[in-house]
Amino acid sequence: MPFIPHTDDDVSAMLAAIGVKSVDDLFDEIPASLRSAALTQVPPGLAEMEVARLMQERAEQDGRWLNFIGAGAYEHHIPAAVWQIATRGEFYSSYTPYQAEASQGTLQLLYEYQSMMTSLTAMDVTNASLYDGASALAEAVLMAVRVHKTSKRVLMPATVHPVYREVVHAIVKDQDIELVEVPYCTECGHVIPAALQKFAGQEYAALVVPQPNFFGVLEPVDELTAWVKENRMLTIAVVNPVSLAILRPPGEWAAGGADIVVGEGQPLGVPLASGGPYFGFMACRNAYVRQMPGRIVGRTVDVEGKPGYTLTLQAREQHIRRSKATSNICTNQGLAVTAATIYLSLLGPEGLQRVAQVSHANALKLAQQLSAVPGVKRVFSGPVFHEFVVRLNAPVAGVLQALRAQGILGGLALTQDYPELGDALLVCATETKRDDDLARYAENLQRILGGR
Repeated sequence: MPFIPHTDDDVSAMLAAIGVKSVDDLFDEIPASLRSAALTQVPPGLAEMEVARLMQERAEQDGRWLNFIGAGAYEHHIPAAVWQIATRGEFYSSYTPYQAEASQGTLQLLYEYQSMMTSLTAMDVTNASLYDGASALAEAVLMAVRVHKTSKRVLMPATVHPVYREVVHAIVKDQDIELVEVPYCTECGHVIPAALQKFAGQEYAALVVPQPNFFGVLEPVDELTAWVKENRMLTIAVVNPVSLAILRPPGEWAAGGADIVVGEGQPLGVPLASGGPYFGFMACRNAYVRQMPGRIVGRTVDVEGKPGYTLTLQAREQHIRRSKATSNICTNQGLAVTAATIYLSLLGPEGLQRVAQVSHANALKLAQQLSAVPGVKRVFSGPVFHEFVVRLNAPVAGVLQALRAQGILGGLALTQDYPELGDALLVCATETKRDDDLARYAENLQRILGGR
């Protein structure tokens, strides 16, 4: 956006026109005791050239890596057209489109986004995005408790992303909502439906079902959703949107499918960018739409029969009585959603399917190559999408450091969150990896383990 500076003469002329001597006079109603002191920790301003150099140095700190880390943030190819379009002024500067008469383009884009996400998840309705995947899961838990009405307990498998579980706990703990952990099978890497029997017949609002789970393993979703239905709970699905191009969507799981679907939208055209921004998505059944937080864009026609778009079912306290609000969400990550909409439009169903298929194939090839390295063993037997876990016969932290010295980010150590797995490593491969990339990783890992 253009920067239009005001000179000292401009400021003086404006102050004279309104009859005050200084900018500070505009705030004279604020008592001196409430005004902040000088900002002693803020460094002096820099010239444009110095700022440009500083930003370049910070960017270079990211480096150029052969990246095999996933764990909820995935490196995918993003066509150049995605951000060329998303950063046009019409989109780049847009805010929440409260005024429909002035925001038809943005509203139509969000409507198209919702349409694509409902198709991808096989659900009835999707909102116009949330802050990120973790907070989306927290909102889904709150939503399930509101829908269920009689229970404030939710079953949370240990195979759900550890950060997601931490975020959910932080958001719901002060509302007296209890998250009850469900164990996983240390051989197959997913929840065993039989392990849920101890919860049968008890009052729980929902079961969270990740697909694929944090280990990259596919959960037995049909058996889990059938059990949920029998026990009068809701199913909250946490899904990777790219995987839905080749996996059966949560809306088509057994026993009527999932009731609420959430996830992280970053894989859909949003770069890793040093950790953000991300965006969360949420879909649900029509029966629960009035309990869905965030914004929903609707399509209608005007008096002349022409199509038009507007915000509808705004469940935020700013729009309705506080006691009726479902949340205070005030950002929908519109720019990231814009990129995701363009990304999905450019790839189409066939393109997204190819991305998922190649990612899956690369993960299987890499798993085979790493498993052939002495001292490396696959941990779980369950089928995977594009991530898998291996156990090393050496301290995983040292191995990752040695790989990093060769320009390779070898994966995410699981020793802190899952110490029972030993020196375990979560590895990811997407469509961005070539055969020589996979070979380079395997060869370096073999050299490091062989020379320890």
